[in-house]
Amino acid sequence: MMDKVISSAAEAVADVPHGASLAVGGFGLVGVPEVLINALLAQGASDLEVVSNNCGTAGFGLGVLLDAHRIRRTISSYVGENKEFARQYLSGELEVELTPQGTLAERMRAGGAGIPAFFTPAGVGTQVADGGLPLRYDGNGGVAVASKPKETREFDGVTYVLERGIVTDYALVHAWKGDRHGNLVYRRSARNFNLPAATAGRITIAQVEELVEPGVLDPDEVHTPGIFVQRVVHVGKVNVGIEKRTVRGGER
Repeated sequence: MMDKVISSAAEAVADVPHGASLAVGGFGLVGVPEVLINALLAQGASDLEVVSNNCGTAGFGLGVLLDAHRIRRTISSYVGENKEFARQYLSGELEVELTPQGTLAERMRAGGAGIPAFFTPAGVGTQVADGGLPLRYDGNGGVAVASKPKETREFDGVTYVLERGIVTDYALVHAWKGDRHGNLVYRRSARNFNLPAATAGRITIAQVEELVEPGVLDPDEVHTPGIFVQRVVHVGKVNVGIEKRTVRGGER
């Protein structure tokens, strides 16, 4: 089917099963597919494995799934803005694979490009490569599951570590514009992790602020070609919140 538009977010995520893996776009509060995430919360799928730069904030984005204890495991690079995330991780309720940010983006991009693994210098000489990172705590301050050492290799006198590409069952992304064929355009910083996430999912679901007819988008402007996208949901204008508000005091 060339027309990939689904009438509602609820319908678009209706077949996501328990235990599914999800690549999710967004960075902080920007470019987060919150409508799809909220629909997934209402749908009830649990025991999820999520691949995303961060795991949302309290009451927003992936944070709503985390608060409802729907996420079993996450692969992330930044988790410092969610206290509930820290609580679940340290109490042994959540398994976490911490990954350098650039490596995470490349793992998703590689998976979408059919590349099973690649070598990178990021993490060499640390627990990322040597193993021992706590994946899951036991709830008493001890480590229940730790990461294993990864293969390293030297190229031209420099040591690199082998990282696996990531392919997930589903991907949830947010785009500024999309057409009925699934071609997507992201706006400014909302491009972030949406681009690699969209290619990493076997079934990619995109929420778009503006739905246009095929032929309207300039091919040179398309960031994600429709071949990577299976479902499109029109959600209208999305307002982005302020993650950290800084107010300067009056001049003295």
